[in-house]
Amino acid sequence: MTPLPPGSVVAVVVTRHRAAMLVDSLAAMAKQTHPIAHLVVVDNGPDESAREVVEGCGLPATWIPSWRNLGGAGGFALGILHALALGADWVWLGDDDGLAADETVLATLLDLADRRGLAAVSPTVADRNDPDRLAFPVRRGLTWHATRSGLLAEESADAELLPGIAALFNGALFRAATLERVGVPDLRLFVRGDEVDVHRRLVRSGLPFGTALQAAYLHPAAVGEDKPMLRGRLHARDPDDPVKRFYTYRNRGYLIAQPGMRRVGVLDVPRYAWYFLVTKRSPAQFREWLRLVRAGAAERFDRP
Repeated sequence: MTPLPPGSVVAVVVTRHRAAMLVDSLAAMAKQTHPIAHLVVVDNGPDESAREVVEGCGLPATWIPSWRNLGGAGGFALGILHALALGADWVWLGDDDGLAADETVLATLLDLADRRGLAAVSPTVADRNDPDRLAFPVRRGLTWHATRSGLLAEESADAELLPGIAALFNGALFRAATLERVGVPDLRLFVRGDEVDVHRRLVRSGLPFGTALQAAYLHPAAVGEDKPMLRGRLHARDPDDPVKRFYTYRNRGYLIAQPGMRRVGVLDVPRYAWYFLVTKRSPAQFREWLRLVRAGAAERFDRP
């Protein structure tokens, strides 16, 4: 393949056994008013149904089957490197269970990044079933917001950009030069925390980035994992699925041992001690949490 022309956008999507959702995601990409020069889909399955979706999506595309499940971290790392090797100047990241809310999302992100000199910019991530609600709560100053309209309604706030905050694997657009500075997601994390790690690196790089408040990416809302304590004044992340719980706590241990995250880690111990010992009354689960956090801090990246 010949190199792509200057200014080209390459979209990267990671999928695994969700061909029906992939259809919607790629259809939304194919409708963008700003053209996508090439699409790279890393299939952690892999299966022929996903390949058929990629080949029939209407975009110049490469389907990359991975016979070893690389997780979201490894899948995005492989896809990003392939995009850079193609000569992309911009890389647009998306998961298979999310999609651009309309056909102008990519154009809006590019315009904002150009005008404001941004290294990376993410759309607002909205609930797929209720587009005004945020899929993940967002803090602006001291206030947590659950809706897009609430974010936009704040007086004296920037109406188009939320600086320093971005959901990086749900529609975020990166300059190629930014990825050369911050690197690709860490394969060792597999799932859970890989996006936080890239966000941490972006913050430490000093490069400007943020969330575009006038663009939206639709994604299933995060529910059920953040468990309340102290009458809802605090929450602790405690997934019901044991595999998700393993990666959440092990990878969190790695993250809070890294520069830029250590102050956050100091608060994790009393918070989770209270959650497991007082709220759940389960010393055994607290011991397991400590074991996994210590394993992550020691960079023992075994899989369960």
